Amino acid sequence: MALRKLGEDLYLYPGSPSTMIKIFEGKAFLIDPGNGSKRHKDLRREVRKLGVEIKFLLATHGHADHISIVPRLEKPLFVHRFEFSVVESPLNRELLTFGSKAPKGFLVYQFEREVKAHAVFEWGEELFGLKTLKLNGHSPGMTGFLDEDNGVLYAGDSFFGERLIRNIGVPYLVDVQLFKNSITQLKNYVNDEFLIIPSHGRSVKGEEALEILDFNLKRIEETEEKILKFLKEPLSISELSYKLANDFGVNITPQALALNQVPIRAFIAELYNSGKIEAVVEGDLKWRRI
Repeated sequence: MALRKLGEDLYLYPGSPSTMIKIFEGKAFLIDPGNGSKRHKDLRREVRKLGVEIKFLLATHGHADHISIVPRLEKPLFVHRFEFSVVESPLNRELLTFGSKAPKGFLVYQFEREVKAHAVFEWGEELFGLKTLKLNGHSPGMTGFLDEDNGVLYAGDSFFGERLIRNIGVPYLVDVQLFKNSITQLKNYVNDEFLIIPSHGRSVKGEEALEILDFNLKRIEETEEKILKFLKEPLSISELSYKLANDFGVNITPQALALNQVPIRAFIAELYNSGKIEAVVEGDLKWRRI
């Protein structure tokens, strides 16, 4: 794979996630280094081709697939303060995706190595020619990186490509309203003619970007509607996970069902707080439409 030039001193190395490379004051700054046994070697090679050295690493958030090669690159890592404990603690990463310590090898990108975060930032700060944007909802401190001069916004996992959503069914998120708010903010940048880059999927702008963002919002609305439909009868979170996966036509595996229970809990909280569902005990903790 080869680097794609995005603008002046700005590049993208493809992958899942893709890595954005910003050249600032003669040094390279890598956003979302990613994962993979050879990824660190590939990134070093591509940066050398640019005639510079890697100075610092930045992460949109602390999920394992975005940061697992950080120790191999041996460079300081910057993350939002809400992601600090997720990055540093393997157990916290499992808590965020499984709810407790996960069975060994059960989660995708599960790894037990600690990742040192050397510095934290706040949203709205300027870092190495990039502005940090609040795009949370997928994770507590999900951050976008904006290059205003080049008209590029690296949006991380604040939205997903249509193909990925169809594969997983329910977009992974921890707060429904925050996820929606982030999509709305992204649409504003699209209207200002910025190129929007997701961590997983193709870079988009203009009408294509608006269509994908609207698809994300539509899937959120569909998920809410399906949950309310299913909750005519009391159901547990795990029962809901199965019904949603089946209804969306997802390949049903133990891992997929477990992962989907995280966003489903976020939807349950949203619907409960708005007075649309209630909790009941019928052989288990279940939820029922009011």
